[in-house]
Amino acid sequence: MRIRNPTDFWTGLLFGGFGLFAAVYAALHYNLGSAVRMGPAYFPVWVGGMVALLGLVLLVGSLRIEGPRLQRIRLRPVLFVLGASIAFGYLLKPLGLVLATVMLVAVSAFGGHEFRWKEVALLAVGLAAFAVAVFVWGLGLPFPLWPAS
Repeated sequence: MRIRNPTDFWTGLLFGGFGLFAAVYAALHYNLGSAVRMGPAYFPVWVGGMVALLGLVLLVGSLRIEGPRLQRIRLRPVLFVLGASIAFGYLLKPLGLVLATVMLVAVSAFGGHEFRWKEVALLAVGLAAFAVAVFVWGLGLPFPLWPAS
């Protein structure tokens, strides 16, 4: 059989592999339990199984339906978003949720091909306010809002 849609083929292979790994790992290392009394492996096994099933659907579809060729991997967005996410984790405690979120949005935006300061500033402020409202006020999580004095 010929691969007609390389993008879906490789996406399906990745989804299938990660989903299968997550499901098998959880099932082997944690107690599964039942639907009535769920163990720590119950949710990861089901989610991993659904992701693996989605991967299988994409893989089979890639052999039947024509699709676009694979695009070249662009490292700039990957590095900026990954770096900003890691920095957010390290800077959350010393800077507080508001400044760490603003930093996350600003650094991640440098990875895109269109960067406009006004849009980035509005998004950063809006996302910081949303994060405070949901995580601190709504869920009551003990995140510091600002840098410790």
